[in-house]
Amino acid sequence: MPLLTFAHDGPVTRLTLNRPDVRNAFNEELIAELTAWTEGRGWGDTRVIVLAGAGKVFCAGADLAWMSKMIGYSREENVRDARALGRLLEALDAMPVPLIGRVHGAALGGGAGLAAVCDIVVSADDAVFGFTEAKLGIVPAVISPFVVARIGQSAARELFLTAARFSAARAREIGLVHAVAPAADLDTVIDAYTRELLTSAPGAIAGAKALIGQVAGRSPAEVGDLTAGTIARHRVSDEGQQGMRAFLEKRKPTWS
Repeated sequence: MPLLTFAHDGPVTRLTLNRPDVRNAFNEELIAELTAWTEGRGWGDTRVIVLAGAGKVFCAGADLAWMSKMIGYSREENVRDARALGRLLEALDAMPVPLIGRVHGAALGGGAGLAAVCDIVVSADDAVFGFTEAKLGIVPAVISPFVVARIGQSAARELFLTAARFSAARAREIGLVHAVAPAADLDTVIDAYTRELLTSAPGAIAGAKALIGQVAGRSPAEVGDLTAGTIARHRVSDEGQQGMRAFLEKRKPTWS
């Protein structure tokens, strides 16, 4: 059985974690396959990716069999193992194509970290989230840069330290989730987001996504040259020229 499945609908690719028997938990093979797909592909006509989980759960974190191996790992083996997950999250975070997370059932541990690297997260109203590592005597270290950037230090202190599970409503309150809907309506909400994304220029989306990481945590004075150079580059680009002309001429640009 493939660890990942794909469905293509024009410019939209649906990517599904396909380990429903273990609640789509991570192991070495799933991490390696997802990393290879993310790093190795040319995006071609794909303009939106929807990341989902097969079965009853989005992603329950680490596979129990994988965890049992970790107990016997040396420090060096653990570092290598953790860096593999970190590389995956970095690759997903840096994708130039918008990534929509479709969360149902649960997103726990690394699964919640996976949600944190999605650009937009749509969750079922009965889904459960949790950074549950501390209850196992470990910490959510590899996912922490992405999670803290998303939810902030205050929420991270509460949720990392208690390792408590929390609702989709709470996940939306802290910024981990952007929209909450009944499970039956998830795809309707995702379709609405997709339609909006397809009206924006692909290069502008990639540039905006990169810009967020470049300016986060820095003062306007620090990034003044960067932001001026960025807008100038996009204004003279083919997309920028076409988009501004289309707006002034009251017509749609070709990408819409």
